[in-house]
Amino acid sequence: MTKTFQKMKRQPAADWTIADVQVVCGAYDIEVVPPRGGGSHFKIRHPSQAHILTIPARRPIKVIYIRRLVAFIESVEAQPS
Repeated sequence: MTKTFQKMKRQPAADWTIADVQVVCGAYDIEVVPPRGGGSHFKIRHPSQAHILTIPARRPIKVIYIRRLVAFIESVEAQPS
């Protein structure tokens, strides 16, 4: 578990940016797809997960999206390799 991810779990209301999300996801081999065609949401996906998480690129990212990201990462970690 990375330090940034631990901090996200403890402080979801901190001033998180999409760059922070990309760093955390990269540590867990989770794909972060930037918006295309004028969209404003990044897509977070992993082969072990059936759903795709969307996170708006606005700053700061709202608490609910960070909590959803934490749950998504924990779900990825719980999957057998």
